[in-house]
Amino acid sequence: MGNRLTRLYTRRGDKGTTGLANGSRVAKTHPRIEALGDVDELNSLLGLLAAELSDDDELHTDLMQIQNDLFDLGGELAVADSNYTVIDASCLETLEERVDLLNETLPPLQEFILPGGNRSAAQAHLARSVCRRAERRMVELAANDTVNPLAIAYLNRLSDLLFVYARILARRNDGAEILWRPRAARKTDNKENESNDAQASDN
Repeated sequence: MGNRLTRLYTRRGDKGTTGLANGSRVAKTHPRIEALGDVDELNSLLGLLAAELSDDDELHTDLMQIQNDLFDLGGELAVADSNYTVIDASCLETLEERVDLLNETLPPLQEFILPGGNRSAAQAHLARSVCRRAERRMVELAANDTVNPLAIAYLNRLSDLLFVYARILARRNDGAEILWRPRAARKTDNKENESNDAQASDN
């Protein structure tokens, strides 16, 4: 295999355009480039999450495959040709199988949860939110341009899987998910705490 890059800079993008794999040039603010950027950002976040996990962790193994899938998805966006697709139904099936299998290990979700719990869980939540943004960008692009519909569906399933990852990671090492407390409930908690503090002072 030849070298992928011979020079790291070309200066061709200095005026605000960038080249696609099909040879055309578009503005760096073009919806296709915005989608590409979001997919790239998502992939970077997954690399950061993977770095938090041991190599023999099953989630680490998943992430390595997903990162490769996302690079393939980025390739589809860069080629911008309906005849070139890599993400197919089997990619979605793999994600769905993992969601179903891992979700069975978790208790039913009865409350909304906040992003956090520990570092790796928070990173999974951050990746999930960027994944949702990438999906929105793809939907926006598809309204007027060539997009593999299965690539959009892939991002949708991936965001679900990342949510499951976050729940799993938050519970590791005797950790717990952080439940959302509505404002009214927090006010009640504060009043009870103030009352308990007053009683303690009297005693």
